[in-house]
Amino acid sequence: MKMAERQNILAMGLDPAQVISFGGGWVNHAAPDEFQHAYQSIVSDPDLFHKSGGYTATLGDMECREQIARFEAHLFGVPRLGPEHIAIGMGSTQLTHDLFRTLLDPGDTVLLLDPTYANYEGQLAFAVPGVKIVRLRVLDPETWSYLPETDPAGVAREFARLFDAHRPRLVLFGAPDNPTSQVVPQALADVMLAKTADSGAWLAIDFAYKCQYFQTPPAYYAWSPADRPNVVGIHSNSKWARSLGRRLGWIEAAAPVVDALERVQQCSILCPDTLSQMTMARYLQGAIASGSLRTYVDAANALYKNAARVTLDAVDRHLGRPRLTPFGGLYTVVDIGTNADAFVPKALKATGVLVVPGGGFGPSLTNGVRISFGPLVHDTAKIDEGLARLGAWMRSTNP
Repeated sequence: MKMAERQNILAMGLDPAQVISFGGGWVNHAAPDEFQHAYQSIVSDPDLFHKSGGYTATLGDMECREQIARFEAHLFGVPRLGPEHIAIGMGSTQLTHDLFRTLLDPGDTVLLLDPTYANYEGQLAFAVPGVKIVRLRVLDPETWSYLPETDPAGVAREFARLFDAHRPRLVLFGAPDNPTSQVVPQALADVMLAKTADSGAWLAIDFAYKCQYFQTPPAYYAWSPADRPNVVGIHSNSKWARSLGRRLGWIEAAAPVVDALERVQQCSILCPDTLSQMTMARYLQGAIASGSLRTYVDAANALYKNAARVTLDAVDRHLGRPRLTPFGGLYTVVDIGTNADAFVPKALKATGVLVVPGGGFGPSLTNGVRISFGPLVHDTAKIDEGLARLGAWMRSTNP
């Protein structure tokens, strides 16, 4: 985000050390110690380190794919998932682009939520010439409520209407979603599954934040492509294992989709990073057997659940504006009552506090901002300080 770059901060006359940023969409808990040890054991062994410099198969190393299937069964109860359902790549961003290239033809229609992850539209434009995007509104900007929870029947009817009118080839949503940290309820996911399956369309679920969940997950967290061949899961190591720069992600899909992805990845990345795969396989083999994987994920979730609580309390006390309660993830969205594109740079210059304008996530967030508590999970006092600064300025200026 260019607004957060050091040179921009200095040009505003601000001291970068005094800026509090709620802009980062990243986690800040520590990776598992055992993960670090797995890296060390490989790079310190001359033979293993030599092996890590070689190619793997385009779809990824078989042992790593097998361990990922075990990971999903262990944490989420995904049944009958095998390596034939898994394609490993260089993170979920690359995999999402290649998935679009695999599933869609020029001129196809895709149904997204409003709001949802801002990167989807750009990725679709690059990957699919002439793509058409239809949006299902899930945030009511008047009441600042998440419509699948407050009006489930109405949202289901609107989804069916949009689907029948536009016949999308792909429906895509995140769970939890970015920027709202809301989770599509099971009933709506069931409607989406039925409509897409009946029409030969695809239903893709972006599980980048799958392990950041503060309540009992819905049943679709355990959906398997072995049972539902039109469902595709998009996964990443970035968030759960704090591996944002150690790029590794995977797709879970029916075997024919994985086979088609292989052809696309031969032209995009050739093969995923070998060292990351060797480490992932080695770590998961031990961590699942010992139970430390579940302990680690639960402990990380507790950290973010607490940071979310601190954030909501600070929003309520200092801003006094409508906001959503996160179901998981790293964010909340707040109604600031004015156009956020104009509000954000003024707020940053006046307070040294950075939030993200919501319009890029969808029209329903034009007057909203995304606040990320992820980077401050170990420094929650700064969450309160930053929102106190922002609230004092808002009260004094009525922006």
